[in-house]
Amino acid sequence: MSTSSILLVIGAVALLAWGFFFGGQLPKGYRARACQGRGWRKAFPSATKQEVREFLSVFVEAFGFYEKEKLKLAPTDQILQIYRAQYPSRLQPDAMEFETLAFDLERKHGFKLEPLWKDTLTLGELFSQMQSHRAPQRDA
Repeated sequence: MSTSSILLVIGAVALLAWGFFFGGQLPKGYRARACQGRGWRKAFPSATKQEVREFLSVFVEAFGFYEKEKLKLAPTDQILQIYRAQYPSRLQPDAMEFETLAFDLERKHGFKLEPLWKDTLTLGELFSQMQSHRAPQRDA
């Protein structure tokens, strides 16, 4: 086996180990939180628990976080800040979380993320826009 092959195998094993130990967890500041369900109910009293959970499931799936941690995310959390907490170094390659989120929102809900995007977009703002998008259109 050549040296480059050995280095490639070592690199692959290191990436798998990194993913095993650190992958799936919310970034540290979010991981330590208690359930944020009350904040979601307060911000969106007409939304059902199921609607909030389904929305958060799409988000954590796109970002590769554990499903069981989804309710640790608050409606006031900025999506870009969550991303920056996950990838503090701009030199660190990401796993195309934004692209996956945009694709999943469009595929599952017919909702386009791009026109809504801004650096300060919060989970609550995204959820609100999705709720408005889902509301049946009334004929005039």
